[in-house]
Amino acid sequence: MELTPQQKASRPLLYIGLASISMAFAGLTSGYVVTRSSLVAANNWQTILLPNWFYLSTIAVVLSSIIMRTAQKRVVGGAKPTAAVAAVLVLGVLFAVFQVLGWADLIEQKIYFTGEGSKPEASWLYVITWFHWLHVLSGIIVLLLMLVRSTSGYYVGANVLRFTLGAQFWHFLGFLWLYLLGFLLILR
Repeated sequence: MELTPQQKASRPLLYIGLASISMAFAGLTSGYVVTRSSLVAANNWQTILLPNWFYLSTIAVVLSSIIMRTAQKRVVGGAKPTAAVAAVLVLGVLFAVFQVLGWADLIEQKIYFTGEGSKPEASWLYVITWFHWLHVLSGIIVLLLMLVRSTSGYYVGANVLRFTLGAQFWHFLGFLWLYLLGFLLILR
């Protein structure tokens, strides 16, 4: 089936969006590195142990990507991916909930974003993870749309591309989290 001009433009537009998101996170992680360097030089950097919830959220996002890959194969094979997309959606929501629980753990440890007793390293941790969390929320909205469309058999012919783009966005968010987690672990 022939793609419409709008469909042909979809993939490059997604990649431009992903590049923009990547640049935003590059800026945030660069700011973290600069702040860390100056505070370490002044012997004023406090190592923050990441909450266990962040590791559980990592398991959820990795599993969701594996299941999303299965869903992609189903769509390409002409089958409905509804159950797989529903599972990815549940795991995406779990990821978001685990992140919130992680922040609650930080607050219990008296590690605050701002205010009395807050430190720059904590503020950076919150900003980086909050910003990713907001992007995950947009991914959850995409997953909801994909779920609704998959129940109606929408993803056939040229519409397979739309599923593929949604899946690529979700995979990107997962890989971005893996990068951020690794970054935060290495540069504690």
